[in-house]
Amino acid sequence: RHALRALGHVGYRLHYAKAPGRPDIAFVGRRVAVFVHGCFWHGCPHCRPRRPKSNTSFWNANLDRNKARDKRKARELRGEGWSVVTVWECRLRRDPRREAVRVARALER
Repeated sequence: RHALRALGHVGYRLHYAKAPGRPDIAFVGRRVAVFVHGCFWHGCPHCRPRRPKSNTSFWNANLDRNKARDKRKARELRGEGWSVVTVWECRLRRDPRREAVRVARALER
């Protein structure tokens, strides 16, 4: 959020409940939803975190449900005309300004 403000993008809502999926950051007027995903909990395709080796049936089911829910939320939002941007924890740590620019591009469309 700090990087978005530095780029001059203010006026967002946090955890906007009126949008499907309750995005982490929502630019309501521009209909842009931003999800900030933790790599472990949402199955990051970039750093591919390892799943726990104990109690694997529980963890696999839990983490697979998270990924399915994320897809469903994005599909519902797109169906209602929203643009969806997913920001991954590992990428945000590496270069927060770059991720803010990705969101800014979605806002300009």
